[in-house]
Amino acid sequence: MSNVGEKEAKTQKRVVEFFLNTLGYTYLGYWKHRDGNSNVEEEQLTTWLKRQGHSDKIIRKVLHAVGKARALGGSKTLYDANREVYGLLRYGVKVKPAAGQQNVTVWLIDWKMPENNDFAVAEEVTVAGEHTKRPDVVLYVNGIALGVLELKRSTVSVTEGIRQNLDSQKKEFIRPFYATVQLVMAGNDTEGLRYGVIETPEKYYLEWKEQAPGWTPRSPGDLKYLSPWDDSSTTRLDYQFGWMCRKDRLLQIVHDFVVFDAGRKKTCRHN
Repeated sequence: MSNVGEKEAKTQKRVVEFFLNTLGYTYLGYWKHRDGNSNVEEEQLTTWLKRQGHSDKIIRKVLHAVGKARALGGSKTLYDANREVYGLLRYGVKVKPAAGQQNVTVWLIDWKMPENNDFAVAEEVTVAGEHTKRPDVVLYVNGIALGVLELKRSTVSVTEGIRQNLDSQKKEFIRPFYATVQLVMAGNDTEGLRYGVIETPEKYYLEWKEQAPGWTPRSPGDLKYLSPWDDSSTTRLDYQFGWMCRKDRLLQIVHDFVVFDAGRKKTCRHN
């Protein structure tokens, strides 16, 4: 591996460890050579749904509904598929247990109790498409890919990571993978984190800035006073992942601050 690759791998390793050790995510693995990587890992989703008390028959119907929603084809665009999936995430999946019975709502995410969900990360997720792409880190909740991260070394502009994400969403790459993704992120240690949603133009990627009432940080070191992560090794990028991707905040952003508006998906800016 080149020195360039080593530097990016070091950043990625630290970020993944932050998700595991500080934010409490679990580790799914290094999926560079794993076959069948998907935006819905059905085994994980099935395991979670069983813990919620659902039968195999109900789970099969739920998986079918999710598969239908996330599928692209014909005139169905990425925006259309993402909106359909979001509807199932936000409002639950309506299924009929048996003929003649009323529909029941099956939740894919427990919005009320964030800790009841399975938050996990996978690295180097190779996704097959017209041309294969490999997101650096994917965030899964109950087996559903909700976040994609592209990480760059400190001497490479974060815009390179943004452009990688935009390229991945093109038809000739892995556009269908983004049908479930709610946050698209890129970052490095010097510029920090930038975030958007599917098809967000590069110029509209934002930096999250946490703010305490009546107080503004004067230096990077002051950031620690806005969060519990005050270890001296924590970087600006780590803080921002902590602010946006801690379990309750990630679910809050997805649940309360996503809108589909006339062909554009949008999310909140920081206050």
